Amino acid sequence: MRCQQRFIFHYCASCLRAQRLRPGSRHDRIIRTRAFSAGPRRVSQHEQTQSKESDQEKQDGTSSAEEGAMSRRLSLMADESMLEGGSSSRKNMQEAGFSDELKKKLEERIAESTFRSENAAAFSLVNMPASAGRGTQDIAAAPPWTGAESLHDASLRMLHGASKPMRVSFKPPQPGPKNLLPTVKKSISSSERLAAARDRTSTYALSRNPSVSEKEREAIRRELQERFTPGAGAITPHGLSSLANERIEDAIARGQFRNIQRGKGINVERDHNASSPYIDTTEYLLNKIIQKQEVTPPWIEKQQEVAKEVDRFRRRLRSDWKRHAVRLIASQGGSLESQIQRARSYAAAEVWLGNSGRNTSNIAKINAKAPESHDSPSESQRPPSVPPLRDADYLKFEQAYYNLTVKTLNALIRSYNLMAPPVAQKPYLKLERELLSCYADVAPSLPGELQRRATERPRDSTRSIPPGTHESGLLKSLSVTQNVRLHEEDPSKRYGLKQFWRDLWNRNDAAAG
Repeated sequence: MRCQQRFIFHYCASCLRAQRLRPGSRHDRIIRTRAFSAGPRRVSQHEQTQSKESDQEKQDGTSSAEEGAMSRRLSLMADESMLEGGSSSRKNMQEAGFSDELKKKLEERIAESTFRSENAAAFSLVNMPASAGRGTQDIAAAPPWTGAESLHDASLRMLHGASKPMRVSFKPPQPGPKNLLPTVKKSISSSERLAAARDRTSTYALSRNPSVSEKEREAIRRELQERFTPGAGAITPHGLSSLANERIEDAIARGQFRNIQRGKGINVERDHNASSPYIDTTEYLLNKIIQKQEVTPPWIEKQQEVAKEVDRFRRRLRSDWKRHAVRLIASQGGSLESQIQRARSYAAAEVWLGNSGRNTSNIAKINAKAPESHDSPSESQRPPSVPPLRDADYLKFEQAYYNLTVKTLNALIRSYNLMAPPVAQKPYLKLERELLSCYADVAPSLPGELQRRATERPRDSTRSIPPGTHESGLLKSLSVTQNVRLHEEDPSKRYGLKQFWRDLWNRNDAAAG
């Protein structure tokens, strides 16, 4: 059992004897107890009596506040000294009582310490020095954290994150101290000296080259002259300003500032976004430079590559399926009108499948077991007469290629998602979803494709020379009319000079033999 620290007003006989030998008043000492654990001990007859009395008080409902183990022990020792010490011990116990004034002081001190512990935050704020910062004062005055973010703090955080803070006035950088002590001149290596000399020699030789034009020679001469000007090697701010002033004065002397229009707002391009207090100047200027130079981040270039590859795969998938679907419908026989009507039925089945979200097996079951009803449903609710057009042999033949292509595209998308921000990431491709989308996109165009293939004029393999054109060379000498039809020969069956020479030698060999 743990007991709290309290003020005890009970004294034993040994304590009273010790106080008699000490100088000073007997009432200026206070005995305090310490927290300790009470172990098992032998219960005396007096304790049994007290326990019976406490049980009786609990039954009567008038039990007092529970006392600590040290208090009970001191009280027991005082009672034993009064019972066994004789009349002198009783007299000493009566004389050792506290005065009312001392009791009042102790009570005031206890009340003050209790008040301080209950209002520790207020006392810490009052006793805080004036040099403490605003953040320290807010932390001292803030209520204890309960483990959850308050509504006020959440609203303040969202308001701060909604817009960027306003920029403060620009403070020019202060130049640091300069070292005026003489420093050792940096030595230049022999390779650097040779490279510089070779550069100057090549420039001079180029200026003396007779094949160089006069304008190029003048530009080289001007470049060589600028190397020896006073501001040629300006690397400090003062040197750069002197060079700029010199260039401006030269331009004024040449008359380049004479015809410039002057006035407020003339020849001035204002960018209001650059002066906005809610846009970071550095970020804005960097984005503007990137736009002018047409530079894109790596993930943007990767995004364009992914979009191009995915679009190429989808276009090829649709073109291959359209060609195969038209041939599949035409192979079923019938007239052109019946084939077109069959293609329209397939298109209606694809539309009904997309609206209902059912698979082909469900549509086949519905067509096989159609309920007989006297009510005529609407066209949108009526199931199609044929299932959507599918070909298992075609998928079996092209499955390996499609799987490999989708796997390659997913690897490309994965590499793009690793470098792109979360809002710009792309989902992975799935072959079943791409096939369903292909079927839905190609089905409405099947009737028109059948009509085009049936009515389109086949390409002619001959080439006609229109009248009014002139042929030159051997063709002109051999031609007898103005309009000649030339038949293009198969490249594998062409008969040229090589074949003629081979046949000629074979014929001579046969004649000689």
